[in-house]
Order: sequence, then C-alpha cells, then structure tokens
Amino acid sequence: MEDLQKNMRLRGEVTGLTSQGAGVCRAAGRAVFLPGAIPGEVWEYQIVKVTATAVWAKGLALLSPSPRRQEPDCPLFGRCGGCQLRHMDYELELEWKLRRVNDALERIGGLPLRAGEILGAEAQECYRNKCIYAVGPGPATGFYRARSHEILPVERCLLQPEAADRAAAALRRWMAETGCPAYDEVHHTGCVRHLFFRAGFRTGQTQLTVVARTPPHKKAPELLAAFRAAVPELTSFVWNENLSRGNTVLSGAFHTLWGPASIEDELCSLRFSLSPQAFYQIHPAQAEKLYRRALDYAGEAETALDLYCGAGTITLCLAGRIPKVYGAEIVPEAVENARANARRNGIGNARFLCGDAPQAARELAGRGVRPDVIVVDPPRKGLSSETPEVLASMAPKRIVYVSCDPGTLARDLRRLAALGYVPAAATAVDMFPRTSHVETVVLLSKLNTRTES
Repeated sequence: MEDLQKNMRLRGEVTGLTSQGAGVCRAAGRAVFLPGAIPGEVWEYQIVKVTATAVWAKGLALLSPSPRRQEPDCPLFGRCGGCQLRHMDYELELEWKLRRVNDALERIGGLPLRAGEILGAEAQECYRNKCIYAVGPGPATGFYRARSHEILPVERCLLQPEAADRAAAALRRWMAETGCPAYDEVHHTGCVRHLFFRAGFRTGQTQLTVVARTPPHKKAPELLAAFRAAVPELTSFVWNENLSRGNTVLSGAFHTLWGPASIEDELCSLRFSLSPQAFYQIHPAQAEKLYRRALDYAGEAETALDLYCGAGTITLCLAGRIPKVYGAEIVPEAVENARANARRNGIGNARFLCGDAPQAARELAGRGVRPDVIVVDPPRKGLSSETPEVLASMAPKRIVYVSCDPGTLARDLRRLAALGYVPAAATAVDMFPRTSHVETVVLLSKLNTRTES
C-alpha cells in the first residue's frame, strides 16, 4: 500500500484503543487513530491528518458495529473534549481502563505488577462536585473542543449537577444585560474568564466563583441576585481577580462577596472546609473507595507522611488509625484548610507543612521524623525528578502511590523500584466515568534501599 496521505479513504478493523479512548486501526504499517470506534468494529474512514508520529482519521461508515456499542446520549459527544467513552457500555469502559493501567505498568514501567481489579462507580452521571466553565463571546459558557482552545457552548452537561448549568445560564444572562464582556486571552482584555462551581454533595452547600480579569464588577450585586434565584442552594459567592495571562483558572486575589469564603462537605465520616483553591476529589463516592484502599495498603504504622495532601482528606483519614501523621501541600490556602479541617474534626495528631514534596520531606527529615509509611497523591505530571530519591532517603517501610495518570505512575514506579521500593499490589478506581481518565492506588514495599542499615 502507498504511504498514507490526507483525504485517503480506507477500510479496516479496529484492534485497540489509545490512552484517550480513540479506536486504533492498522494501515500501511502504521497505527491510525479513529475517534468514536470500538475494538472489533469494521469502519470505512478517511485520513484527516498525517504526521511523523501519528495518523488521525474520521469515520465515514460503520460497517460492522460492536455489540458493546451504545448510542451516545449527549448531542455534543465527539466535539466536546470532556467525555470520550459515551459510545460504549460501562462494562467495556471498565475493562478498557483496567487494561490501560496494566499496559502502562508493563510497557512504560517494565514491571511485573498488575492491577487485579477496577472499582466501578454506581453514579456515572451528575457526579462531579466541581465544574469549570470557560466563558467566551456571545456571551457563551462551555468547554473546549477536543484538541483545541475553542470554546464549545454547552447548556447541559450530563457529568455535572443541573445546578451548575443553571448558574452558567444566569451568568450568560447577566453578561448580556449588563454588557460585561468576556475575557479575550489573545489581547488580554475584557472581563469574565471562567465560572467555577463547587458543591458539597453531602452538605448541599454550594459555592460559585466568577474568575475575571478585573476587580469585582459594579453590578456584581445583580449577579448575586441572579445566582441566588437560579441556584437556591447557593451558600457562597466569590470573585477571583485573575490578572495572569494564559488559561490558568484560579490565580490572584479572591474577594468573598457573599457568604463564607469556604464551603463544607463530608467525606469518610469527616467534615472538610473547602476554599476555591483547595484540591478535593471530584467524585466523592469513588473517592471514599479509593481512600479505603489506600488506607488498607498503608497498614499499621507509628508515623505517616501524606505528600500533596490538598485540604487534608487522606491525612485526616490516616490520623484515625496512625498515632502521628504529617501532611504537606504547596498551596498555602489548602494548608490552612487542612489545619482548619483537623480542628473541625477534633483531630490532634495531624500536623501540616506548606511546601513542595521534596522541601517538606527534607524539613521532616531534618527534624528526625522517619515515617513508616508515605502516601503520595501527585498531580497528573507525577513526581518531580528529585522526589523519588527524597522519599527513599526517609526509608519508609511502605509507600502508597495514588495516581491520576497511568503513564506517569508507571514511570515513577520504575524510578522507585530502582531505589529499592518494589510495587506489591495495585487497584484501579474509576473516578471519572464516561471519560478516558482512571485513578490507580499502588502499594510499594521496601526491599533494600540505599539508606537501609
């Protein structure tokens, strides 16, 4: 077959899925990525992009559908960058996510470890307790198209509560009535950049944060009235004056215009205070499953360290069974939330430090703190290059790694294995149903580290 070129029409069987959930065909010795296709299907497709590293296509005709296929229930499926898997049944989604984790462990990590199960979700719709709408001209609120920075207007998203969509509609009406312009990221002009929604699913408390390039608008009281009418459960209204360039959502000064600066929620029988900046798991029911497995892996210990602790959720869960617990987080507001959460729950055996993971680990080592177990829950980019060495230098008996990206997880497990921490058990958790994301929790046990006496 001749080399693949744009606009070529071909026919082929789908043999796999990419890490983003696109189907994979083979043509002319190359992998062809076909969004919306399922393994076992036969498609007629057209090449739309050819690069040195990837070939992308669009489906023209589904010639032999999979019995696992279902009709996507969102009219924006395939255009919005949010859901990637609404075209397959949920059992197939779970099978693929578990396979994705294990493929990463084998191919990237070079490890014999396999996750033996994936913990599925009972709630696969309306599960997000945090929603971020991009705001654009129109005014429009929505999400970015797949692989672009173009805003796709969205009136109803099936992954988040209806209250969030009602709030977005109220913001659009207010902007139209007042003439308040959307932010222009190219020229760094305009006003409203994002709408940030957060709700406590067990408390019902709800916070709306308008992210803007300017100080609070003179007609912000009218916006508050519109929000309260549209979202009766509203508890707090914050204006974030974000002067930064680029697409960072929350940055700069926060002005609480109504209600408390934080809201509260309950997780694992504990009560947490959440500022807009604090990290908090998006799917509470699945977060509890993940935390229970992480606690099981942590086991019995005298001292524990929780790095990337956010608002202290895992730290305070650990404090219920381990006498001395330390949490570390680089975001100052989240650290204050964590300390307040410890007081709120009457927990006196947890201490919190503000700093990045290596800095916090070194500070504790300088105090002579030698944790028996270290829990890490890093962002998608995983551990920094120096962090594995720092962890190993503290010589914990066990490390529990909570990951939101199989690729960086496998890379970091390989690094830690080279330092004497061998992965012993793993469980996948479906924290984000209908999307391509999957969480994993891994137990690493100490064999013979460089610091072991």
